[in-house]
Amino acid sequence: MTEPFGNYLCQKLIEHCDDRQRDILVDTVAPDLLKISLNMHGTRAVQRLIEFLSTLHQIQTVTNALKPNVVTLIKDLNGNHVIQKCLHRLSVEHKQFVYDAVSENCIQVATHRHGCCVFQRCIDYASRAQKDQLAKVITWHALPLVQDPFGNYVVQYVLDLGDIEYTDTLARCFLEHMCDLSVQKFSSNVIEKCIRVAEPETRRLLVAELMNEASIEKLLRDSFANYVVQTCLEYADPDQRAQLVELIRPLLPSIRSTPYGKRISSKIQREQGRYQQQQQQQQHRVLRQQPSVGSLASYAGSGNNGSGMYNQNNNSGNALVFGLPLVGSNVDPLCPYH
Repeated sequence: MTEPFGNYLCQKLIEHCDDRQRDILVDTVAPDLLKISLNMHGTRAVQRLIEFLSTLHQIQTVTNALKPNVVTLIKDLNGNHVIQKCLHRLSVEHKQFVYDAVSENCIQVATHRHGCCVFQRCIDYASRAQKDQLAKVITWHALPLVQDPFGNYVVQYVLDLGDIEYTDTLARCFLEHMCDLSVQKFSSNVIEKCIRVAEPETRRLLVAELMNEASIEKLLRDSFANYVVQTCLEYADPDQRAQLVELIRPLLPSIRSTPYGKRISSKIQREQGRYQQQQQQQQHRVLRQQPSVGSLASYAGSGNNGSGMYNQNNNSGNALVFGLPLVGSNVDPLCPYH
């Protein structure tokens, strides 16, 4: 199985032998399954073996051989493909050993170059119960994971699921740490995503923590945190956005010369232009809804079939102006009918 050419022969044997012959083959390779899986040629043969497991005895023999070495396999360039094949081909019950190992070694797996990819495949192939299991341990270890070059991708993957039960709980883990996480390279990406996908109430809490007069200048000048501030300007509620703009405005002259200062300045200008445009549109709508003077006068003079309420007593001097009774005239404004 570990030979450059012999592994192809083994793969053909696995494909074409019957269940009894495959039972013998599985029993034979089981004691050396870890060594074979770590080999660049052997890993292909083991993956093909997993694809063609056809009896309960074969499945149990292979999973029992892999179970003690799940983390070792996940972290290996060749072995991680064997675990991914288990996730893809085995039933929910028979691949549970992978989820148990990953949950028990969450940080060790998620912060590894290959491990973070396998962790994401675990989420892809999980049942609801298995997904809950993973989301729980990721939430529990969220703070160290978001600060890691690979672990932060696992956290972002959960946020991208769009499941409120996971995303909102995860986003709330970063409350009271927003400023510290915003100035770090990897965690700042996670904070931006939290602001985008969090529920409105949670988003308000996240943004409010950044709206601190003592720390806003540091955030604006930081090469990572300034992107978090820009995301806040884009996704915050209108009232919070206005407060944030007022905090930033006095600092604009000192940061305008920096690349990110220019972006923030232009974003604020666009926001102000959008606000003014909305105000103008609102005023136009109000004006269109109000009846014109000419239409009121036309209505008053038409008589409205001779029985309009504002045409009563219209021979009494100037008691009516534009069809409306004048206060103090001989027409009662509250009861024009006599």
